[in-house]
Amino acid sequence: MISFPDTFVWGASTAAYQIEGAVDADGRSPSIWDTFSRTPGAVAGGQTGDEACDHYRRYRDDVALMADLGLRAYRFSIAWPRVRPGGDGPTNERGLDFYDRLVDELHRYGITPMPTLYHWDLPQALEDRGGWTNRRTAEAFAEYATVVHDRLGDRVDCWTTLNEPWCSAYLGYGSGIHAPGRRDPAAAFAAVHHLLLAHGLGTQALRAAGARSVGLVVNPVAVRPDDPTSAADADAVRLIDGLHNRIFLDPVLGDGYPADVLAHLSRFGEPTWLAESDEKTIAAPIDLLGINYYNPVYVAARPGAPEGNGTYPGAAGIEFRAPTGPTTAMGWEIDPTGLSDLLRRLHHDYPGTPLWVTENGGAFDDQVSGDHVPDDDRISYLDGHLRAVHTALRGGVDVRGYLAWSLLDNFEWAEGYSKRFGLVHVDYRTQRRTLKDSAHWYRSVIARNALPD
Repeated sequence: MISFPDTFVWGASTAAYQIEGAVDADGRSPSIWDTFSRTPGAVAGGQTGDEACDHYRRYRDDVALMADLGLRAYRFSIAWPRVRPGGDGPTNERGLDFYDRLVDELHRYGITPMPTLYHWDLPQALEDRGGWTNRRTAEAFAEYATVVHDRLGDRVDCWTTLNEPWCSAYLGYGSGIHAPGRRDPAAAFAAVHHLLLAHGLGTQALRAAGARSVGLVVNPVAVRPDDPTSAADADAVRLIDGLHNRIFLDPVLGDGYPADVLAHLSRFGEPTWLAESDEKTIAAPIDLLGINYYNPVYVAARPGAPEGNGTYPGAAGIEFRAPTGPTTAMGWEIDPTGLSDLLRRLHHDYPGTPLWVTENGGAFDDQVSGDHVPDDDRISYLDGHLRAVHTALRGGVDVRGYLAWSLLDNFEWAEGYSKRFGLVHVDYRTQRRTLKDSAHWYRSVIARNALPD
């Protein structure tokens, strides 16, 4: 058997807008994803998260499923527009009541709650005032963090502030393929900074309220050259690594913004959003760094290549190599070595920060056969990536836990309901839950705390 440490934590992750539904229940206000999903052409099939998995009403059944699988931890997100419908201002106690009930239900089964305070569902009221391009949004986030901790902090020990600020900033404000759908490079970089500032201010607020453990969840990638012998490709790797990884990791972990990245973004105007004390605030000490990993990227220098869709503002002359091996239904290359490489790199470059794999999983074209959902491809995906985690552990990397993405099939953002990542199949018409073969497999891994050799 390939055994994991006795203290290793097994769990699963979800996000509020992707599973909760009940978008107008108990005082919740619209989020940017409610608005975006109603924009013609924004989401596949014109679908929305209005009902999603109806988790808001079915959470007790879903927690029972978690217990059946043997999960030790559940990472979920709290919907800011449920708690503070105006983004700031009055608190909606009915919205907090739901998370009260959820946390209590998790504790009833001995499952550790790991809430994330922001998983992309910004209150539309704040976006109307500039969203993440507005410094006030970061300040409002810290106030919201305090409100949530005041209600749940007696039963929640571990908090994470943001999920994948790269996506919020670049996909939301740069390429426009995620909410709020803006396409403005300068806005994307302003959003990067204000998201990081929100993390820092939120971390300070949580600590002041008495939080025991606070962290951030990012989605770093292993950036590789298409041609390992090419100096030009090495330069392309450095630029993309800077825009994807170091722009977030360096300031959060105390090194400030990388000089080469600041030089790059200066072509879009002076960073007037950067105040003198901000980098100190952003570097507020954290207790864990959550890593969401799906695939590596390969880049090549190609003079004359267009910038692309705005995902990496200003990165013209660079091409991203198409996958050469097996892919998931998302078209993402399946390569577990990217995860072990990434964990080793983070351990080396940012020593002393405990790591969690907070998301990892694959979308596949699952076929239901009665009460059976065979998904050997997902089992193979998870098995390979867990072996990569074990390789990192064996090399001395401090990885504390693994949270599969995702517990349930759900609303997959711009892909609507067309892509399924869940361990549990959801029939969106009836809301019937069915454990896939991968769920049974994962349960056995958790029970043994080991993989077969």
